[in-house]
Amino acid sequence: MIKENILRVKEQISLLCSRINRDPNSITIVAVGKGRTLEQIKEAIEAGITDIGENRIQEALVKYNQLGTANYKLRTHMVGHLQTNKVKDAVKIFDLIQSVDSAHLAEEIDEQAARIHKIQDVLIEVKTSPEASKSGLKPEETIEVIKKIAGFKNINIKGLMTIAPLVDAPEKARPYFKKLRELRDEIYELRVTSYELRILSMGMTDDFEAAIEEGSNMVRLGRAIFEG
Repeated sequence: MIKENILRVKEQISLLCSRINRDPNSITIVAVGKGRTLEQIKEAIEAGITDIGENRIQEALVKYNQLGTANYKLRTHMVGHLQTNKVKDAVKIFDLIQSVDSAHLAEEIDEQAARIHKIQDVLIEVKTSPEASKSGLKPEETIEVIKKIAGFKNINIKGLMTIAPLVDAPEKARPYFKKLRELRDEIYELRVTSYELRILSMGMTDDFEAAIEEGSNMVRLGRAIFEG
């Protein structure tokens, strides 16, 4: 089932990209393994998934320790909220931390990454929706925080991430994706960093097509991959 789901998702992305004149290979699919078994994760990898995301540190530690002996070539992503007291473990196992939502958290990541001589890739999480339950920087404060984080020696900002609110139709999520793309463009125009923020991580199972239409090049999919 998982293999068929992945083929279906890739076909959806391919058809969508042909319609909007984008290269489907430019879209990274991150399979979100929250609550999934190790066997399910392995099945997804064997079906062509190269990027695995996790929401919880402890769950990721258990899975990645076991997967590490299997010689899989994986890119690992932290996609859930990261507490500062979990940063030490996070920098050891994740290639990309997608949920940096404060300068304070980034400072701790920088410090822990320096201790193991690592340059940690991160995304800055932006709260583009008004939902109180969502994490992330407010759009209006993002540029100043990025200026500060960009000065840290052991952090490399790769782009931006957002989570759209739960809506009853994917089209209703579009404004939140558009807001993130426009913010990324503003950051580029203002030359906030000396390098381009290339990743826009936005779009999940219910809304990833609208996200791709608005410029996403990284989608985080759980149910679309692991459920029927």
